[in-house]
Amino acid sequence: MNKDQLSDIISEKLKLIRTERGYTQEKMAEVLGISKKTLVQIEKNRTDAGWTITAAVCALFRESNILQSALGGDPVELAEMAAHSYIRRAKDKTLGGRVWWREVNEQNGFRLQQNIISSHYRILDSDDYRLFSAYDKEEVLAEWQHLIQVKGDSRHD
Repeated sequence: MNKDQLSDIISEKLKLIRTERGYTQEKMAEVLGISKKTLVQIEKNRTDAGWTITAAVCALFRESNILQSALGGDPVELAEMAAHSYIRRAKDKTLGGRVWWREVNEQNGFRLQQNIISSHYRILDSDDYRLFSAYDKEEVLAEWQHLIQVKGDSRHD
Protein backbone atom coordinates (compact mmCIF):
# COMPACT_ATOMS: atom_id res chain seq x y z
CA MET A 1 0.00 0.00 0.00
CA ASN A 2 1.39 3.39 -0.96
CA LYS A 3 0.51 6.89 0.23
CA ASP A 4 -2.15 7.38 -2.45
CA GLN A 5 -3.88 4.09 -1.66
CA LEU A 6 -3.86 4.86 2.05
CA SER A 7 -5.22 8.35 1.37
CA ASP A 8 -8.02 6.86 -0.72
CA ILE A 9 -9.07 4.59 2.15
CA ILE A 10 -8.91 7.42 4.68
CA SER A 11 -10.95 9.65 2.37
CA GLU A 12 -13.58 6.96 1.96
CA LYS A 13 -13.85 6.26 5.72
CA LEU A 14 -13.41 9.77 7.14
CA LYS A 15 -17.10 10.44 7.75
CA LEU A 16 -17.52 7.06 9.48
CA ILE A 17 -14.46 7.73 11.64
CA ARG A 18 -15.88 11.14 12.58
CA THR A 19 -19.30 9.76 13.48
CA GLU A 20 -17.77 6.83 15.38
CA ARG A 21 -16.02 9.39 17.56
CA GLY A 22 -19.19 11.47 17.91
CA TYR A 23 -17.62 14.59 16.39
CA THR A 24 -19.42 17.28 14.44
CA GLN A 25 -17.85 18.40 11.20
CA GLU A 26 -16.67 21.54 12.99
CA LYS A 27 -14.93 19.54 15.73
CA MET A 28 -13.37 17.08 13.29
CA ALA A 29 -12.05 19.91 11.12
CA GLU A 30 -10.59 21.59 14.21
CA VAL A 31 -8.91 18.36 15.37
CA LEU A 32 -7.37 17.79 11.93
CA GLY A 33 -6.38 21.43 11.46
CA ILE A 34 -8.37 21.87 8.25
CA SER A 35 -11.35 23.98 7.27
CA LYS A 36 -14.87 22.60 7.56
CA LYS A 37 -15.22 23.23 3.82
CA THR A 38 -12.25 20.92 3.11
CA LEU A 39 -13.68 18.24 5.40
CA VAL A 40 -17.06 18.43 3.66
CA GLN A 41 -15.36 18.12 0.26
CA ILE A 42 -13.57 14.96 1.42
CA GLU A 43 -16.68 13.46 3.00
CA LYS A 44 -18.68 14.07 -0.19
CA ASN A 45 -15.94 12.42 -2.28
CA ARG A 46 -15.26 15.63 -4.19
CA THR A 47 -11.60 15.59 -3.18
CA ASP A 48 -9.24 13.19 -1.48
CA ALA A 49 -7.48 13.66 1.81
CA GLY A 50 -3.89 14.54 1.05
CA TRP A 51 -0.96 12.84 2.71
CA THR A 52 -0.84 15.30 5.64
CA ILE A 53 -4.50 14.71 6.51
CA THR A 54 -4.09 10.96 6.03
CA ALA A 55 -1.12 10.82 8.40
CA ALA A 56 -2.99 12.95 10.95
CA VAL A 57 -6.07 10.71 10.83
CA CYS A 58 -3.92 7.58 11.24
CA ALA A 59 -2.18 9.08 14.27
CA LEU A 60 -5.10 10.87 15.93
CA PHE A 61 -7.69 8.14 15.35
CA ARG A 62 -5.39 5.15 15.76
CA GLU A 63 -7.86 3.38 18.07
CA SER A 64 -10.82 3.73 15.67
CA ASN A 65 -12.47 0.37 15.03
CA ILE A 66 -13.60 1.62 11.62
CA LEU A 67 -10.05 2.59 10.67
CA GLN A 68 -8.43 -0.56 12.04
CA SER A 69 -10.96 -2.76 10.24
CA ALA A 70 -10.53 -0.90 6.96
CA LEU A 71 -6.75 -1.20 7.14
CA GLY A 72 -6.40 -4.55 8.83
CA GLY A 73 -4.39 -3.33 11.78
CA ASP A 74 -2.60 -0.39 13.30
CA PRO A 75 -3.11 2.74 11.14
CA VAL A 76 0.16 4.30 12.32
CA GLU A 77 2.13 1.22 11.29
CA LEU A 78 0.60 1.31 7.82
CA ALA A 79 1.24 5.05 7.45
CA GLU A 80 4.87 4.55 8.51
CA MET A 81 5.35 1.83 5.91
CA ALA A 82 3.72 3.96 3.22
CA ALA A 83 6.13 6.77 4.07
CA HIS A 84 9.35 4.79 4.65
CA SER A 85 8.72 1.46 2.82
CA TYR A 86 9.54 -0.63 5.91
CA ILE A 87 9.72 -0.52 9.71
CA ARG A 88 12.57 -2.02 11.69
CA ARG A 89 12.42 -1.55 15.44
CA ALA A 90 13.97 -3.18 18.45
CA LYS A 91 10.62 -4.73 19.37
CA ASP A 92 6.92 -3.83 19.28
CA LYS A 93 4.54 -6.15 21.14
CA THR A 94 1.67 -7.50 19.02
CA LEU A 95 -1.29 -9.73 19.73
CA GLY A 96 0.38 -12.47 17.70
CA GLY A 97 -1.71 -12.32 14.58
CA ARG A 98 -5.00 -13.74 15.76
CA VAL A 99 -6.93 -11.23 13.67
CA TRP A 100 -6.11 -10.08 10.11
CA TRP A 101 -2.99 -12.25 9.71
CA ARG A 102 -2.10 -15.51 8.03
CA GLU A 103 1.04 -17.47 8.80
CA VAL A 104 3.42 -17.67 5.85
CA ASN A 105 6.35 -19.41 7.52
CA GLU A 106 7.83 -20.23 10.91
CA GLN A 107 11.44 -21.06 11.57
CA ASN A 108 14.02 -20.71 14.37
CA GLY A 109 11.50 -19.01 16.63
CA PHE A 110 10.46 -16.41 14.04
CA ARG A 111 7.08 -16.15 12.32
CA LEU A 112 6.48 -14.54 8.95
CA GLN A 113 2.91 -13.30 8.55
CA GLN A 114 0.90 -11.51 5.85
CA ASN A 115 -2.01 -9.18 6.57
CA ILE A 116 -5.16 -10.45 4.85
CA ILE A 117 -6.50 -6.92 4.25
CA SER A 118 -3.50 -4.71 3.42
CA SER A 119 -1.27 -7.60 2.20
CA HIS A 120 1.79 -6.25 4.02
CA TYR A 121 4.19 -8.59 5.78
CA ARG A 122 5.72 -8.69 9.24
CA ILE A 123 8.18 -10.79 11.17
CA LEU A 124 7.44 -11.68 14.79
CA ASP A 125 9.68 -13.32 17.36
CA SER A 126 8.55 -16.19 19.58
CA ASP A 127 7.08 -13.73 22.12
CA ASP A 128 4.91 -11.98 19.46
CA TYR A 129 7.13 -8.91 19.19
CA ARG A 130 7.23 -7.33 15.73
CA LEU A 131 10.77 -7.02 14.46
CA PHE A 132 10.16 -5.92 10.87
CA SER A 133 7.26 -4.87 8.62
CA ALA A 134 7.10 -4.01 4.93
CA TYR A 135 4.88 -4.19 1.88
CA ASP A 136 7.71 -5.36 -0.35
CA LYS A 137 7.92 -9.16 -0.18
CA GLU A 138 11.57 -9.21 -1.27
CA GLU A 139 12.57 -6.82 1.54
CA VAL A 140 10.76 -8.97 4.09
CA LEU A 141 12.25 -12.21 2.77
CA ALA A 142 15.76 -10.71 2.90
CA GLU A 143 15.22 -9.67 6.52
CA TRP A 144 13.69 -13.09 7.25
CA GLN A 145 16.74 -14.88 5.89
CA HIS A 146 19.05 -12.58 7.87
CA LEU A 147 17.21 -13.20 11.16
CA ILE A 148 17.11 -16.96 10.65
CA GLN A 149 20.81 -17.02 9.76
CA VAL A 150 21.81 -14.92 12.80
CA LYS A 151 19.72 -17.10 15.13
CA GLY A 152 21.07 -20.27 13.53
CA ASP A 153 24.66 -19.03 13.83
CA SER A 154 24.15 -18.11 17.50
CA ARG A 155 23.05 -21.68 18.28
CA HIS A 156 26.37 -23.01 17.00
CA ASP A 157 28.52 -20.69 19.13
